[in-house]
Amino acid sequence: MKEEDISNLLQSQDQFFKTTSKTSVLERVSILKKLKATIKAHEHEIIKAIYKDFQKPEFEVYTTELFVVYKELNLFIKKLKQWSKPQSVSPAWLNFPSSDKIHFVPWGKVLVIAPWNYPFQLAITPVIGAIACGNTVVLKPSEHTPHTADILEKIISEVFEPQQAKVIQGAVETSKKLLNQKWDYVFFTGSVPVGRIVSQQIAKHMTPHTLELGGKNPCIIDASANLDVAAKRICWGKFLNAGQTCIAPDYLLIDAKIKTEFQEKLISTLKTFYEDGSFDDYARLIHADHFKKLVGYLKDQTIIYGGDSDPDTNFLSPTLVDSPDFSSSLMQEEIFGPILPLYSYSSFDELENIITAFDKPLSLYAFSSRKEFTDRVNEKFDFGGGVINDTIVHFVNDKLPFGGVGASGVGNYHGKASFDTFTRKKPIVNRKTWLDIPIKYPPYTRVNSFKSFMNLFR
Repeated sequence: MKEEDISNLLQSQDQFFKTTSKTSVLERVSILKKLKATIKAHEHEIIKAIYKDFQKPEFEVYTTELFVVYKELNLFIKKLKQWSKPQSVSPAWLNFPSSDKIHFVPWGKVLVIAPWNYPFQLAITPVIGAIACGNTVVLKPSEHTPHTADILEKIISEVFEPQQAKVIQGAVETSKKLLNQKWDYVFFTGSVPVGRIVSQQIAKHMTPHTLELGGKNPCIIDASANLDVAAKRICWGKFLNAGQTCIAPDYLLIDAKIKTEFQEKLISTLKTFYEDGSFDDYARLIHADHFKKLVGYLKDQTIIYGGDSDPDTNFLSPTLVDSPDFSSSLMQEEIFGPILPLYSYSSFDELENIITAFDKPLSLYAFSSRKEFTDRVNEKFDFGGGVINDTIVHFVNDKLPFGGVGASGVGNYHGKASFDTFTRKKPIVNRKTWLDIPIKYPPYTRVNSFKSFMNLFR
């Protein structure tokens, strides 16, 4: 799409917003119901499209894509009326008599840039929040999942007029053209390096934004943990979607006393998950460049298990690596693939030195049966969100805000947090006229009275 065409589209969305932004909650709920029905009607096409893009198993599409989207839709359909009501707050007594309220108003034109790893869910979920709150939306899906991008465009065009919501497909140049425009809000999900570029681009317009990024998420295994359960939950969370998950464990920190034992349990678990070397229930890497990058990470590493690959299908098996050097390319950025480094630690100080050497992560996981240990981990480390004795499951609770901190992200969403993200708080003080205290007006002749008045605040 030409930049001129994008500009014209935004003008039409701006006009749409000005004339319809005050549509009733019932009208917005109605269109959310239409979106839900349309997604249901195209479920088979969605599953097929995502499989074509990188062979994601049908079960994973249901659990990590469709389930999350339906959950978000159902919540907004149920709660939007309640959330949208102006919130009364106690007035300042200096303004007596008055009534004070916070109104929740949409930002306006919203740009959503979606990633490829969960190409349907991470595109539609922010769109749901933006539309429900009364904004208009342009959705830019990832060019690396073209089949999913096509079905997204089909669904959005069936539900919405272009003035309200539209999908614009394209690669890097399209993203640049979109970011050159003046938006009222930008919502980006993707890598940390690209997130920095997006932030710089929109800074010239001082555009409010949310950045959902990633990082090197540590996973700690204390000696008191239930090792059998820990092995299953870590292997599931790490190798789901072939490790292409922003909140997947990036590396393990295992108490030195149990490292050998736990390593064997991880291997046994992986053999059970993918019995007889069958990887039908296992996604592939997104494209050849990502495949080459990850296979390159394994050069000169000590592979404990796995490491099998097939360039024809972008397949890399679940791989365990023993204590890679922290200066290696494997540990310099988020792995974002099915490679799991294993380290040991002998003290909490050693644990702290390793974790704090990296930027604040999007997620942190700790397996332990000792409350004092998990409390200490929570108090000592800063991270976007975490789980004790499991991995990645905090993502599914819409009562929890999801987002990063520092380099791992700015802002959050999901459920009520999405409503808060896609609206701004507009305070209104309604002063009454039946009483008007004259002390604030010139001429300021009542100096002594004023001083006595001010002493109340000192």
